[in-house]
Amino acid sequence: MDVGLWAARIERSLTEREESAMLRLLPESRRQRLLRVQKSEKRAEVLCAYTVLHLALRERYGWRTIPEMTVSSMGKPRFLEYSGVHFNISHTAGAVLVGLSDEPVGVDIERIRPVSERAMRRIAGVESEKAFFQSWVRREALAKRAGAGIGMLMGETVLRDGEEFFFVDTFDGYAAGVAVGRGTIIGKVHRYFLDDL
Repeated sequence: MDVGLWAARIERSLTEREESAMLRLLPESRRQRLLRVQKSEKRAEVLCAYTVLHLALRERYGWRTIPEMTVSSMGKPRFLEYSGVHFNISHTAGAVLVGLSDEPVGVDIERIRPVSERAMRRIAGVESEKAFFQSWVRREALAKRAGAGIGMLMGETVLRDGEEFFFVDTFDGYAAGVAVGRGTIIGKVHRYFLDDL
C-alpha cells in the first residue's frame, strides 16, 4: 500500500483564462458548487486543489477526467464509481495538498500565521505558531481520514488502531501532514507551482 502526495504553491491570482480552464476540469456537481463561492481567493484555492487532483489522477491512473463524486453524511467526498480509489484534498492561503491511495487517506496543509498565545495554549498546549499548526494539521488529517466532523478537531486527536500520521515537507511557511493506515508507504511529494499546472 502506498499513498501519493501532490502539492502546489499558488503564488499569484488566477487569470480569467486559467479559472475558466480549471472549471472545465471539474465534474458538473463540483463546478456548480464552486460557482457559489463568492470570494475569488477561496475559489482559486479550491480550483487549484481540484486541478492538482486532476493532475494526480492522470499521473497515477492515466485518467483524463475527474469522475463524478458524492459526499458522505459528514461531507467527505468520494468517487461514485471507483470505491477502491481514495482521495483527499486540502487548501489554504497560497497552497494545496492532494493525497491518493487505495485506502482511506486524510491530508491537511496550513499556512503558518499569527495565532494568539491564549489560543495556542488552550487549543494545542503549545507556545509557537509552527507547533500550533503542526498540531492542527495532525488533527485535521486524522479527522478527514475518518470522515469525521469538525468537532473532532477541538480535542486531542488520538491515533486509532491501525492508523499512522506523518508530517510532510511541502513549502517554507507551511505545515502539512497525512493520515494513513499502518504500513502505508509515503512516497515523495510531487511539488508544483501555479505556472506548472
